[in-house]
Formats: sequence, structure tokens, C-alpha cells
Amino acid sequence: MLHEILKIKHLDAYVVIGTLILFGLIETFAGFLKKSRRTSDDWIQEAGSFLALSTLIHPLIVWVIFQAGHYLLPGYAQWMADWNLGVALVFYLLIDDLLQYWYHRSAHEYPFLWKLHRAHHQAEEMGYFVSYRNAALYFLLMPNIWWIGVVTFLGGWKALILGVILKQMVIISSHSTVKWDKPLYKNRLLRPIVKMLERIIITPAFHHKHHGTSKLEGGEPNHNFGNMFSIWDQLFGTAIFRDSFPTKYGLPRPTQDAWAAAYLYPFVKSKDEQSELASGYAHQDTTTPEPTMVSVKKGEKYLWCACGKSQSQPFCDGSHHGSKQKPVLFEAKRDGTVKFCNCKISKKGPFCDNSHEVLLEKIAVDKA
Repeated sequence: MLHEILKIKHLDAYVVIGTLILFGLIETFAGFLKKSRRTSDDWIQEAGSFLALSTLIHPLIVWVIFQAGHYLLPGYAQWMADWNLGVALVFYLLIDDLLQYWYHRSAHEYPFLWKLHRAHHQAEEMGYFVSYRNAALYFLLMPNIWWIGVVTFLGGWKALILGVILKQMVIISSHSTVKWDKPLYKNRLLRPIVKMLERIIITPAFHHKHHGTSKLEGGEPNHNFGNMFSIWDQLFGTAIFRDSFPTKYGLPRPTQDAWAAAYLYPFVKSKDEQSELASGYAHQDTTTPEPTMVSVKKGEKYLWCACGKSQSQPFCDGSHHGSKQKPVLFEAKRDGTVKFCNCKISKKGPFCDNSHEVLLEKIAVDKA
């Protein structure tokens, strides 16, 4: 029966659209949309990106792979056609999700890819459409979409349809404001089940952390890169499991980027001169040789800048995004004064260890 259902034309599109409508209705009736701070630019980018991806980018990539496959490797056409559906499904999903994990992680570690992915994290609230919020070029370069084309050429279309449906349901639900796992964490009997579930698939609690502004607000933007399975984050050391949700979403230093700049970068640039998407924008080195003395209060948390580009030294303002640098969280154990490192060469960061004296000596020699 499943094989017959999978033969329905455009089944995956119907189910994905149906899932979007379902979560849209839930968010509406739950009052989330009424409280939404989304602007017209947000809606244009999210809805427009979804339409462009599903009607233009995705079909184009599949067509290119299909044509190239028949030209270069005609003997492999329909290679997966006779595979067991379960085996083909696992084969497709594992490779698909592994590719997307590394691509997503790279988008947080390399400047150019970060600028293509930045709009995804600029959203100041979660929602069922946020999952499609990226620059067009980000989707064009996404390896797992090209993998869809490969599997199509190989004849694994049944596994592909089922896999796309399952993955999109997970992605949409993990981006939604509907935190379906939250009550499960609070139930003594169901808590062990959801804790086990999040070790396999992406749940709202797991992915919402990735969208949190910073560690100060309960976010983990440098962790939890998985899209369908959390196994990759666990395997490669980027998983953070906590049954809580961030108190704030979006970028620490938001900018006013029109939807055209966010979606069509680098072909269209932002008019906001403080934006990474602006023409000629470059992060400035804001390190200084002298440490900063800061009065801290017991129990309060501070996020120390490690990249040396923050405009709020010695604290993080999110300028490290697009690099492998990560800020360091410090929680004061007592009231007092802390000497925070500003030169970024301290071996005891975030604290000053007087390594800056070497820099001061060098500056003095250069001036002499």
C-alpha cells in the first residue's frame, strides 16, 4: 500500500505544504501570530524563499544532475530502482543529513557562507516558515539538494519522496513556535521518552538553542547544527542537550537589511552600513593592549569576546559569526572587580594574565 501511495504525483509537495498549513494554523489559533513582530520584509523573504526553492532552485538542480548523469554515467541510471525501500530510505537520509550538517556548520565557520545564512538567524522569533529563510545562493550551493538530484537519477525516487516528507516534517516542527516537546519534559513519565527521542531526531528544544541570541539568553548558536538527526552533533562534539528554551532569538547586533539584500546577496548589498551584507563592510580589529576592569555581581553571567572584533569589548556582540572563534561564558562567583583580557592572547581568557605586557613592550620599541 505504501508503494502505491508513493506513486501519487507531487505527494511530497502536498505533504510539506500541508505540514506548513497545519503548523501555521496551530500558531495562529495559539495566538503566536497575533503577538508576532514579523515585518513585511520577513514575510516576503520567508514565503518568497520557500516558493523560489520549491519551484525554481530545487527543480533546476535536479534537472542539471539528471542531464549530467545521463551524459556522464548512463549505466548508473535507475541503479537504486530495485533496492528495498527501507534500505534506500536509510541510505538517502543518512547521506543527506550528514551533508547538510557539515554545510550548515561551515556556514557558521566561514565568512562567505555565513553571509548567505545570516538571514536565517536574523529572525527574532521562531516560526514554521523560518526554516526556508536563507539567501538564494545558500540553497544553490547546498550539497544535500544536489544529493536529491543524484538519488533521483539513480532511481531511488520512492525513498526520496518518503525521506523528503519525513525530514521536512522534522525541520518545520523544530523551527515552529509550537514547542511540542516542552510539556513532555515536565511530565515525569514522558520525560525519559523525549530525552531519548532528542538523541535521535531534532526537537524544538534542541534546535531553538541554535537560534538563541547567545549563551546569555540560553542559546547555543555555535552548537546543534543538525537538521533531522542529532547524531551528527553528538558524533562531532557540537551537541548541547538542555530541556529549556532561549529567552531571546536573533543576532546580538541586528541590522536593517531589506529582503532583497538578505535573499540576493552578494548580487544585492545592504544599505545599512553596519551590516555584514553592506558593500565594502569588514570587521575591524578592536583589540587593545590594556585589559578592562569590570565590576561584576555574584551570579551574573558575562560573555567574553574571543575573536577580537566585537564593538562592545571586552564582551561579545556576535561578530565572531562566520569564524571558528567562540565567545567564553563567565559567571561571577562573588561581587568584585575582574580584569578582562582585551589583547586576546591571554592563556587564561577571559581573564588577563599580563600577556599584554609583551605587546606594550613591542609598541614602546616601535615608537623608539
